[in-house]
Formats: sequence, C-alpha cells, structure tokens
Amino acid sequence: MAKRDADPAKRFFHKALGQPHTVNPRTITVDKNPAYPCATAEMKADDELWHFARLRKCKYLNNILEQDHRRVKRLVRPGLGFDGFHTARRTLAGYEAMAMIRKGQVRKVGGRDMRTQAAFVAELFQAAA
Repeated sequence: MAKRDADPAKRFFHKALGQPHTVNPRTITVDKNPAYPCATAEMKADDELWHFARLRKCKYLNNILEQDHRRVKRLVRPGLGFDGFHTARRTLAGYEAMAMIRKGQVRKVGGRDMRTQAAFVAELFQAAA
C-alpha cells in the first residue's frame, strides 16, 4: 500500500518543493501516512532531495498549526474581512509580527518585556515612515 501511494506523495513533494520561495529543507514534517517515508527515500536516492533531510512524522502537528491560526481568525472576524488583497496581506503580516513579538520569537525582545516590545514596535514604524 505504501509503495503504491509513494508516487502521489512524490508528486506532492515536487509541487511543494518546486515553489520559488522554497529551499531544500532540513526537516520535513508530515502526518503518519506510510507513503511519505517511501517517497522521501526514493527522492533521496534520485538526488532530488538533500540526503540529510530528516522526515518527522507527527500525526497531530497540523492541529497545533490550526490552533495558532485560530487567533488570526478571531482578530479578522470583527473587521468583516478585508477590502483588498494588499490590505489583507499587510494586516495579517502585522498580526503575525505582533504574535511573534508576544511569543518571544524576536531576538533581544523578551516575550514579557512590554517596554522593550513597545520600543521595538515604535522603532519599526518610525523606520517605515
């Protein structure tokens, strides 16, 4: 079964890795579909994938991503959507930047240090203006 489904999995990887913004990954995270290990092994053998790329199988990782996305949906819903694509892109980028700052994912800006966060945001908007 896994061998039979390896071809569609390879097509999926080719499509995902063929995007212009994608580089050769160090880690590939997938669900526990048995076709993925076969597909990655074949791609490594054909030199289509980096030999040191690690396949991480985690059944519920997508649920974690969906939970993180729930916050964005909660922020967007009261605004009744966006008028245009560019407005949506800028607004969502701002939401994500603020979330990264709040989670402590920005260097030299602590997740609980409100003064440093405020100074960082002020510096960002002053540079953009």
